[in-house]
Amino acid sequence: MSAAAAKVVVVTGANSGIGRAAAVHLAAAGHTVYGTMRDLAKGDKLLAKAADVGAIVNTVALDVADDDSVASGMEQILHAEGHVDVLINNAGVGMNAVLEEVDIEAAKDVFDVNYFGIVRCTQAVLPTMRERRTGTIVNISSIAGRLAALAQVIYASSKWAVECLSENLAQELAPWNIKVRMIEPGVTRTALLAKHTDLNEGSPYADAYRRMFAFYMAGIEAGVGADVVAQTIAGAIDDPSDRLRYVCAYGGEELGSGRDGVSDADWVALGAAGSDEEYFERFRSAFGLDIAPST
Repeated sequence: MSAAAAKVVVVTGANSGIGRAAAVHLAAAGHTVYGTMRDLAKGDKLLAKAADVGAIVNTVALDVADDDSVASGMEQILHAEGHVDVLINNAGVGMNAVLEEVDIEAAKDVFDVNYFGIVRCTQAVLPTMRERRTGTIVNISSIAGRLAALAQVIYASSKWAVECLSENLAQELAPWNIKVRMIEPGVTRTALLAKHTDLNEGSPYADAYRRMFAFYMAGIEAGVGADVVAQTIAGAIDDPSDRLRYVCAYGGEELGSGRDGVSDADWVALGAAGSDEEYFERFRSAFGLDIAPST
């Protein structure tokens, strides 16, 4: 890669999953990469994976849910480089819950990371991007930002909010030639999936939790790794067009396009399925995905 093509890239939540894969992939491609995380002690695997491919990822302590931490971490990067070409807002947390069982304080924490974390980090880099009239903001959304994921009302709502933020931001930044990208992965085999294990069998909504888990198990079995998302991110950064959305990973394309063809009545009927078998068949009919557990 030529020096002119190399970019200064910041990846939040870079110690694991999609963030780690993206940081290593982009560093290996010749970019100057800063991977941020709350606790630098958790960055050993990131550094090791970068070393394995002959790349360097600079690590910075930064908690996207803390104003002072974001200001300090971004100031450190800007002091070292003078500017940021690409900000990848990847840091995020999941939450499994139907609305009646939502812990509101925990839900606020989800929004503080998944939504306001993007606001904080983006605010920190925009002044220099506007001054230079160039830059790219990449927001890691989810296909759950396009479809109301069963038994994940808060997580999905936070990603819907990211979709709105990104569309707003794309128009706001157009006068300065700053691009906005949304990456919408389906199920990706990462450590985050470990959180999708509680079936809540004592809940009156146990059917919903079990069916949600069946979808994630199908995604786990598909085995799509975070490297696929990293490649999608790299392609989105290099894309000269004004495209906003990039879908990838298990079920992303099917769910994103399939939801548009599901009527409101059929959507409600999917939730009203009296048995798992009926639910799985309706899901397959609507989205072309077989999520019935293998026997």
